Formats: sequence, C-alpha cells, structure tokens
Amino acid sequence: MLSEKTGCLSNIEVKVELSLLEKEKEVDGLSPNGKASPFADCRPNGALGHGSDDDSTPLPLYHKPRDYVEASVCHVKDLENGQMREVDLGSGRALLIKEHGEFSAMGHKCPHYGAPLVKGVLSKGHVRCPWHGACFNIATGDIEDFPGLDSLPIFQALQLQKRSKPMGRCSAVINSSTGFSHVLIIGSGPAGLVCAETLRQEGFTDRIVMCTMDRHPPYDRPKLSKSLDSTAEQLRLRSIEFLQDHDIELLTEKEVVAVDVKTRSVTFEDGLRMEYRKLFIATGSKPKPMNYKGKDILNVFHLRTPEDANSIARLANNKNAVIVGTSFVGMEVAAALTDKAHSVSVIGIESVPFKKALGEKVGKAIMKLKEVVLKSGKVLRADVCVIGTGCVPATGFLKQSGIHMDSKGFITVNKTMQTNVDGVFAGGDVVMFPFPPRNNKKVNIPHWQMAHVHGRVAALSMMGQATEIKTVPYFWSAMFGKTIRYAGYGDGFDDVIIQGDLDELRFVAFYTRSEEVVAVASMNYDPIVSRVAEVLGSGKTIKKRDVE
Repeated sequence: MLSEKTGCLSNIEVKVELSLLEKEKEVDGLSPNGKASPFADCRPNGALGHGSDDDSTPLPLYHKPRDYVEASVCHVKDLENGQMREVDLGSGRALLIKEHGEFSAMGHKCPHYGAPLVKGVLSKGHVRCPWHGACFNIATGDIEDFPGLDSLPIFQALQLQKRSKPMGRCSAVINSSTGFSHVLIIGSGPAGLVCAETLRQEGFTDRIVMCTMDRHPPYDRPKLSKSLDSTAEQLRLRSIEFLQDHDIELLTEKEVVAVDVKTRSVTFEDGLRMEYRKLFIATGSKPKPMNYKGKDILNVFHLRTPEDANSIARLANNKNAVIVGTSFVGMEVAAALTDKAHSVSVIGIESVPFKKALGEKVGKAIMKLKEVVLKSGKVLRADVCVIGTGCVPATGFLKQSGIHMDSKGFITVNKTMQTNVDGVFAGGDVVMFPFPPRNNKKVNIPHWQMAHVHGRVAALSMMGQATEIKTVPYFWSAMFGKTIRYAGYGDGFDDVIIQGDLDELRFVAFYTRSEEVVAVASMNYDPIVSRVAEVLGSGKTIKKRDVE
C-alpha cells in the first residue's frame, strides 16, 4: 500500500507498507527515465562479464516478518513522473515507480535472469527489462511480454523476488493411464510450458498432458551453450512438484511418431496412443543433417541436452576442441571453452560470422574476439568436436498427417497459432506465422522469447479468447565476456547505422529497410535495445533520419 502524509509539501513522504524487521535505509539507484526522446539517456553501463545476464548470486534470505510496518522511502518531490528508484527496505530492496502522479512499488529484479529493472525502460504502465525485454505491469506486477515465466511481487509481497500467477487445477478425476487428454502438448520448451500455464491461469479445468523426448522437466536451453557445466537441476524452469501442483501432467522420454487428425489421436514410438480435443505442437528444432565420417564417434556432439554440455566441458578440459559452424550456438560454445580447453578452433564457411543477421561490420567486430579458421584443407586435431551448423524444424513425424507444412518443414499457422486443421495449434521454432510489422507476411523467428509468446497466444485461442501476437522479437547472445542484445526483425535490411565504438565493442547498430529502422543490436549500451523495443512495440516507426 502506498500513502502520503498530510502536511506541507516539503514533509510529504512516500510510504510502502511492507513486512519489515528494521527501519529503511537511504534510497539510491535513480533511473535515467524521464520524458526525453526514445534514445535519450541510453548510455553504456560498462563492460559486462561473461554470462553477466545470469545473476547467479543467491537471492537474500528474508527473515520471517514480525509485523507489517509503513516504511518511508522518499519525499514525493524526489521522483518526477516517469522515473524509477531502487529503494532499500532493510530486509530487501524494491523498485519504486512514479507515473502520472501515482506511485507504485514492485520487485526490483527481473525474475528471468535477475536484471536490475531500475536500468530498464518505463512506459505506459509497464517496465521493460534492460537485458532481454520482458515487460511487467506496474500496477499488478504481471508479466505482459516475455521471456520468463514468473511475474513480479507488489506491495506486501515484496519480500519475494518473483511470483507465479494464480492457476487453477483439473476438476475431473482422471486415471493417469487414460488414453485421452483435453489438451495434448507435444514439446516441453517455452512454447509448450507457457501454453500449459496460461490455460491454468485462465481457468481451464480439464486435463492437460505435456510430452517430451527429454528426460528432464522443462529447463533453460539457451544456457546450455553459455554455461556448459550446468546441470539439468540448475537449469530447471519448473519442478515436477510445481507441475503436479497445477495438474500439468508431464510424460518424459516420449517420442511422437504419428498424428492422425481424423481420429484426433497421437501415436508414440513405444506404441502408446492418446486421443486429444486440442493439440499444440511445439517440438522445436533439431540439428541440420550433415554428412561426415565418424558420426558414431563418442567425442562428436550436437549440443542438445545438459548431458551433452557436461560431456563437452569434461572432454575438452586441457584438450583440443574444434567447433564446426559459426552459428550463435557454435560461437557461444567456443567462448565457454576458452578457459577450459588447451585450444579452441572454429571452422566456418562464412568469411564473417553473423553477417546475415548482424551485418559485416558488427560480425567483423565480434570476430576480433576469436580467431576463426575458415574452410580450407587444413586438418585440426580434435579431442572433442561440437557441430553447430544450424537447425531444421523437428516436424518429420507430421509428413502424412494432413497438417500443412512448407517445403522446409515449417508448420504454417494463422495469427492465432492455429494450423489448417481444426483444433490443432503450433508454436515456437517450428512455425511460419503472420508477423504484423511486416504486413502479416509469414515468417519464422526461432527466438526463445518468441516461443513464450506463441504458447500464450495458442492457449488463449484454445480458450476462445483469440488474441493476436503483439510483441517485439528479442534475442541475446553471450560470448567471450560480452553480451549482444538484439530486438526487432531485421530480415532484408539494406543499411546499418553504427553509433559508438566497434573496436571497443561498445556500440549500437540500427538496421534499416528503405527509410525505416526495423531492428537494433548493441553491446555495452544498455538499455538502448529495450528502449527501441518499447518504441516499436507501441506501434511507432523510427525513421532512418531519426538515428542518423
């Protein structure tokens, strides 16, 4: 609860009612948010350490509160409209926000990777994370855009650092061996998981079954290539207990081999057959087929699982590692091995890595961080080899299903994520979907964040609450001690405008198509990418002349 003391203006204080043990300390951490243009006050935050987007420091332990107290945290005049301040409350910290003359308080760290939200962007009733673009409603704390699963606590709940939205449960008494599920989800990545959780959040009380080829509960796959030593437990997004508490049944190590849309049934490799009323396909990608000798050698890996990552780290210790492919995953693995392996060699057919996605200038700047061995007849000794040459959609099991796919195996869906078959939805890396900023041209955007969005849109569609995709694609990569952030959809860009210093890897790159900015990338220039995402997300256009 927020309140103001009556009296003369100089004595008016903002108070937060919160569970506290000790009196508040002096406030600090004023954000640069004001009323300036979208690019005002976007300044570099200094060099970020490798994996800086993963705040692995443990959250402070909070004591059991004795009582609720009102803590004075600042004077009303200390904050202007559109400003945020991180305040110390003795038993924890909070984010204090002023917008349109109203104060609100919420958790100060993004529940995704722990980014300080005071360095993010405040606009129109929500705060956007400076690292990966997640958005949170300042009145409710609810997550409004992704990545991430949890929302932010507000008011009395501030002793927590994140919270789950309220979810219902299954009201039917169901035998787990029953071969029917009202909703069957194939895949346990972010699209499948968000779909299941959204259904429960929206009051869906029938059976939900989520099946996966993985042996683990849902985990944070993007971290595999950045933190090779992490275990499945450390990467876990939701525990078995969490899923059970919300009646989301998880079937692990289950591979779907066929879908029959006429009988609305799915057949698994082990012979199990399950019928469904609604089907959501979110199987993600699989490594691109590659012909080479030695496919069965035990020290050649496609990075897919925590076990793969752990094996790569173990076998590369003080040995020679070779990475085939200059994809983001390949380069991230190379970066992660630099302090483990005796040598790391990267083989690629591109003259400049990431040229298609980020442009030649940015690609060359990143290449300076790592010597890249290009295609030649040179033979490299490899104690461990990682193949990172790209992916294709994991949709081979749908070939005879009648579900429409394009020539590359991508499932085509409409704006509510429904396929050409009634009751069958799809999302994540496997789909081509209509993208509003490109006049609903069907595109494939294989971003972790976008998969979250697809899962939510599909769930709402199943519930009869059809909603369209409204998000700005957001991507990030960490390598060689640096983090690159990217927002927008830059496919077909015809010019790149660079501001900052490429040699120092402290820059922002604006990607333009005709006279319009369609995407932005940066290193050590937070929160510029989130600020641009906020402008694009509001429906405004940024002209080339605006950034020149």
